[in-house]
Amino acid sequence: MTKEEAENGSDDMLIDGPKQGNVIPDGFNPNYLKVYYGRLFPHADIFKWMSYGNDGRHPACDKSYFGRREFSFTLDNDIYLRFQSFNSESALENSIKEKCPSKIDIGPVYSVDPAKRHAYAQGGDNVFAPVERELIFDIDITDYDDVRYCCSGADVCLECWPLMTVAIKVIDTALRDDFGFDHILWVYSGRRGVHCWVCDGKARRLTNEQRGAIADYFRVYKGNENSNKKVSFPGPLHPFLVRSFTEVLREFFEEKLLLSQNLFSTEERYEKILSMIPDESATSELRGKWQENRRSSNSKEDTNVFRWEQLKNTLQSGKQKVQGLRRCVEEIVFTFTYPRLDMEVSKHRNHLLKAPFCVHPKTGRVCIPIDPKDCEEFDPTTVPTLSELLRELNTGDYRMDVDNEWEKTSLGKSIRFFRSSFLQPLLKSCKEEMESGYKAKIQQTKNSLSW
Repeated sequence: MTKEEAENGSDDMLIDGPKQGNVIPDGFNPNYLKVYYGRLFPHADIFKWMSYGNDGRHPACDKSYFGRREFSFTLDNDIYLRFQSFNSESALENSIKEKCPSKIDIGPVYSVDPAKRHAYAQGGDNVFAPVERELIFDIDITDYDDVRYCCSGADVCLECWPLMTVAIKVIDTALRDDFGFDHILWVYSGRRGVHCWVCDGKARRLTNEQRGAIADYFRVYKGNENSNKKVSFPGPLHPFLVRSFTEVLREFFEEKLLLSQNLFSTEERYEKILSMIPDESATSELRGKWQENRRSSNSKEDTNVFRWEQLKNTLQSGKQKVQGLRRCVEEIVFTFTYPRLDMEVSKHRNHLLKAPFCVHPKTGRVCIPIDPKDCEEFDPTTVPTLSELLRELNTGDYRMDVDNEWEKTSLGKSIRFFRSSFLQPLLKSCKEEMESGYKAKIQQTKNSLSW
């Protein structure tokens, strides 16, 4: 198939069996998306997730629940359709197939059907408001541009991607151990970051104030982009920060980031670190040692490690009596490695977030889930692309005796993980919570009648 045929929607992309000579050119176009939404996108799984057990099968379920959820579609030419709502799985699937959005965003559950919000507004009562929303986190590697030297902007490589891995480890552990959340989904954004969905019932029902308190729990950056020192710990570290430092951040900084980013390899780079130390005598001592370049070595890695050890020894030696100066080592590590969250996204229920299994239009990569237990093995450069998936559909190299076509492709592993590790445990918990509440309500009714 030529590129022109692909862009014109050639039927060769829609074959049902193996056909020799088919070539799916790399890239992203609406015709590729039509095939993807028609044959691979997990519509049913998204519907089950967003329904949270409210599927009409239990007497306690809320049949209006899914219909009050906002979906947002981005179409060609940046046409933005907000407040889309659907009453069934088939309605959602048909709309996605028909409109073929380049991006699908998911918003909150509102008090009323968001598509009918204007009718309620005309009534004079302000009844249209978000009432439920997953607790979400958005981490973008562009926010780390001041501490990575391999890439900048939207670019990302295997040298700087581990910053996202560290963010997943730190945030996921705190959400589970410190807040008691169980149903957490991490998703690759498709290009340069990760998204986190906390889906426990108690998380979905958090107020904006409560969400803000959780976001502030994770806040350590106080300065702005022009500040030399973005992290300052005037007093004892919170146990969460101690755990993050000892279990994740320190080792990552010393064993990986220090070497991969060559943090002390040039004067400009080590001066940036020296600017975080408030004691002029200490910085002068270190600067003098490094400028003299007494250590001769052809290895930049050795230079980075050696200078870091010199810095630690200088700041943590016995002659440095000021506790704040010793704390500088931790502050430097946090500045370079601690997760940088988009706080506003987490604080408010009305924020939208891109749906899992969308395709990023710039990279063509699918927004697949990431296993937090195995996040170190995640490689963004090997994530399936739209064109690769279509080629896999066309080759016939995969098993044909499957119920779902995605089973034939490299997307299958991600959908199976989504189901087994996230969706099924979540729905089981939702059913149990629904049944427990229903039984309690029945018992309360019986008690009131007996009284």
